[in-house]
Amino acid sequence: MRVASIALCLALVATAAHAISRYTSTSMSCAEIKATLQSEGAAILQWRSTRNPSLPLYGRFVVNRRFCQSEQVADTTFVPARDTKSCLVRKCVTIDLPEGR
Repeated sequence: MRVASIALCLALVATAAHAISRYTSTSMSCAEIKATLQSEGAAILQWRSTRNPSLPLYGRFVVNRRFCQSEQVADTTFVPARDTKSCLVRKCVTIDLPEGR
């Protein structure tokens, strides 16, 4: 019984630690970015700053709120894509709750 309990705990830890894919948004079309988020649920997108091309920018983007923490919502934002400078995606942001809640 003890071995089964340990095995179950290890299986749960392994499931929670799945890897998230990383992509360069400027090498993908906006449709490809949206399809990737739809199929994977969440992904890290990276690109170069337009003001300082030596500065890499990145973020974790999601298909919907299901892939955010409980105190977060999926807010719309834009990332550059191969075919447009502003591809609409969603990013998890923390909700500011009023005091006392």
